[in-house]
Amino acid sequence: MNLTRRKLLAVGAGTAAFASFAAMPTFASVADDAMAEFTGGAAVQDGGLELTAPEIAENGNTVPVGVEAAGAVEIAVFATGNPTPKVATFKFGPLNPTQSASTRMRLAKTQDVVAIAKMADGTFRKTSSTVKVTIGGCGG
Repeated sequence: MNLTRRKLLAVGAGTAAFASFAAMPTFASVADDAMAEFTGGAAVQDGGLELTAPEIAENGNTVPVGVEAAGAVEIAVFATGNPTPKVATFKFGPLNPTQSASTRMRLAKTQDVVAIAKMADGTFRKTSSTVKVTIGGCGG
């Protein structure tokens, strides 16, 4: 085999490119890290809050979501398939009549939307919903 400097540089560049892609974190691990940062690593129980999101979003740029959790002091909403998974955080003071909020978010693709509530007693509650994002608004 005739190994030239050009071939050696090409092989080296290809190896470096492959290694950099293999070391990149996945969106799922980024979302898990963001949720763990919000909870401080505490155990999270299912239920105890309500997440309202459409099953099918014909426009991924403006997906309406609503969250409600009686007794919550803070609620965070995450989109697990987005490059930046933490979408919004809502904080509630003692004078809030209800612990509910709504917003619109941008979803990059079909994915899970997760809401985690920090309750007044320091525990965490979680719920999720899968939102299917259609391309071109064809509804299916």
